[in-house]
Amino acid sequence: MIDTHCHIDFKEYNKNREEIMDRAQHKLKAIINSGASLGGNRRTLKFTDEYKGFLYPTLGFHPLNASKADYDIIEKALNEIKESIDKIVAIGETGLDYHELNNDKSKERQIKVFKTFIELASEYELPLVIHAREAEKEALDIVMKYSSLPDIIFHCYGGDPETAHKIVDLGYYLSFSTIICFSKDHQLLIKDQPLSNMLTETDSPYLSPFKGLRNEPSFVEEVVKKIADIKSISTNKVDKITENNAKKIFRI
Repeated sequence: MIDTHCHIDFKEYNKNREEIMDRAQHKLKAIINSGASLGGNRRTLKFTDEYKGFLYPTLGFHPLNASKADYDIIEKALNEIKESIDKIVAIGETGLDYHELNNDKSKERQIKVFKTFIELASEYELPLVIHAREAEKEALDIVMKYSSLPDIIFHCYGGDPETAHKIVDLGYYLSFSTIICFSKDHQLLIKDQPLSNMLTETDSPYLSPFKGLRNEPSFVEEVVKKIADIKSISTNKVDKITENNAKKIFRI
């Protein structure tokens, strides 16, 4: 099993990160840690060195951070990503997040930053990890215009079924998180999507499948189990296909 999207660098893990990583290493083949800010990218690279061969980095800038960060900070993040381009397995997360966003200026800013990161992924021919919330169709319309991206992943997908089908028809990937353990809408989405275009993730420390417990990478097992249950197939089959998808996309 591979957790293809988590944030082990977040402060929520500062008190017991070693314990969390120990559990992950005992259960999983790898984790993909996603940088979401300038500081997050730096921490992600640091943990990549500490957990070499197990933790793989993607570096980006979360759209909500892009809405408010100074452009010089975003520029610095872009430059540092370029300096570390040989160490990373994808660009992202990046994208559009219109949840509770109520002004056009912030949307325009998100779109501008999103396109900049798409261009970066396109230039270096790296996979792109997209965060799209209440903007899935718009994010897809934008990314479709770039033909040189090797792979595109809509992480923690929660959009409508029509957009999901279009993503799959284009050969892109849908990543489903531990939210499927308790969200009926997400469970319905999975029912109609092929394993060949599916990845598993936790998006930890968020979206815990266990009430009262903080999420962590080892809990990606619950995603595999739930997909197997929804599709009435074995957990081994889900595990094998989604793990192979991750290995192919991220070249790990």
